[in-house]
Amino acid sequence: MFDGLTARLQGAFRKIAGYTRLSESNIAEAVREVRLALLEADVNYKVVKDFIEGVKEKAVGREALRAVLPGQQLIKIVHDDLVELMGGVAREMDLSSSPAVIMLVGLQGSGKTTTAAKLARRFKKKGRNPLLVPCDTKRAAAVEQLLALGRQFGETVFEPGDGTDAVKIAANSVKYARDQGFDTVILDTAGRLHIDDELMNELRAMKKRLSPREVLLVADAMTGQDAVNIASAFDEVLDISGAILTKLDGDTRGGAALSIKAVSGKPIKFVGVGEKVDDLELFHPDRMATRILGMGDVVTLVEKAQEVMDQEQAEELQRKLRKHGLDLEDYLTQMQSVRKMGSLDSVLKMMPGFDQLKGLAPAEEELKRVEAIIQSMTPVERRNPRILDGSRKRRIATGSGTSVQEVNRLLKGFEQAKKVIKKMGKFQKGLMKVGGFSWQ
Repeated sequence: MFDGLTARLQGAFRKIAGYTRLSESNIAEAVREVRLALLEADVNYKVVKDFIEGVKEKAVGREALRAVLPGQQLIKIVHDDLVELMGGVAREMDLSSSPAVIMLVGLQGSGKTTTAAKLARRFKKKGRNPLLVPCDTKRAAAVEQLLALGRQFGETVFEPGDGTDAVKIAANSVKYARDQGFDTVILDTAGRLHIDDELMNELRAMKKRLSPREVLLVADAMTGQDAVNIASAFDEVLDISGAILTKLDGDTRGGAALSIKAVSGKPIKFVGVGEKVDDLELFHPDRMATRILGMGDVVTLVEKAQEVMDQEQAEELQRKLRKHGLDLEDYLTQMQSVRKMGSLDSVLKMMPGFDQLKGLAPAEEELKRVEAIIQSMTPVERRNPRILDGSRKRRIATGSGTSVQEVNRLLKGFEQAKKVIKKMGKFQKGLMKVGGFSWQ
């Protein structure tokens, strides 16, 4: 996620390392790199121009605080402006009516149907009773797709029968929801390969008849400025309440996430970060800013951990992450829980310094061998891998059905990862002195 942007921004910040004061001359090159990084990330040109002017105005003349480098101060300024650019705070949905009607709109292929199922799953986990409604009567097998997802994830799907009037289907579903006790109705509307009058007229009529609490554009984050332009077009006709960006996990640029709020005026409310039904996250601008700057997202990581661990385990993991004292025994005991939180790659991306962790963690297919290696160690060896000599490694390799080379590779990667995490922790503590971060 945003790999290219993160690398360019970190390079920009390194250009002012060593200065004792931020001045127009010594930040010029760094700010120019920030500007190029944002433009290469496909961020709207006007958004970049306004963003850079704001950063320069805040940065020039600021004295370096004790034990805080100018580069870290610039990071803090960029971080805060990124948060503001993306909307400032997370925006929950308005579910005040009963049933609360949510319209998902967007072009064909943006991921509306899958997102509808993910939303239903999210609502059910929060104690609500959602009803999925297939309103796409044009696309072949659209109704069957939503019915299949409903069966797969245990969600109820309204069956429209042989009707072809999408507005009537939506109205009937709301009446059905009210009669059957469903408190949330999610309308999976039709899409097109492009915006046309027929599509917009249908959606406009549906909104007028049902007065939904939310009209959310579902857009593919990987389309960059196309997603931003689509958001503006849908907003002009429907006055959307926000956007859901899908495929954010595959977006290496970030243009859509950084531009939608500034261009359309409407916030991003959720982001899709994977293919699993639970891979839908509330969009937190502050957490996304720390990810973009390569500082991870420990808060979301801990929240995900709390979903699959008991409170005591979650608190222990949070404490160890903050103190950077993880050992192989922790890794073993948490492995099953971590794998429930999503792919290993997605979990690691929430850790500070992920760009430096690349290549240090095992690939998904290697996890079983890693688990076997650690299980073949004694508790003492897991807590203190430094005692592993040649004889112990041969015993572990034999016991795990692997090779000494694989044991060495695991140990080397683990030690390197610990050093990186410790280094990033010191960096985060320096940022705390500038203010605005919760790392402790």
